Amino acid sequence: MKVLKVDHIGIAVNSIQECMKLYKDLLGLEYAGSETVAEQKVTTAFFPVGDTEVELLESTSPDGPIAKYLEKRGEGVQHIAFRVDNLEAALEELKAKGVKLIDEKPRMGAGGAKIAFLHPKSTYGVLVELSERD
Repeated sequence: MKVLKVDHIGIAVNSIQECMKLYKDLLGLEYAGSETVAEQKVTTAFFPVGDTEVELLESTSPDGPIAKYLEKRGEGVQHIAFRVDNLEAALEELKAKGVKLIDEKPRMGAGGAKIAFLHPKSTYGVLVELSERD
């Protein structure tokens, strides 16, 4: 497995519109657009920073994973995503090394990326996402 870079940092928020005041208006970051991923019950908004992005995550449903995260922990950093060269091979390698996977197989994420999450119990309490983009 080869990690190519930090792809993005996911931040759970109650309101993307409200948080834009910080990222766009105060910090001057470029807003690259938003996307709703119905399968994950989330709307995302992206702010590129150099070779990575800040991804704001707003739940579209009270039973979605982001809503549950916000209820339990409040707003803040929800995950860190690493871009890998081959997601399927990375998952196989990590599974063979005893890492607990949330996603055994890749699924589609925002921006057309293939994604998979590693369980925080295997990553010292950090929700780690692996992503692959064409």
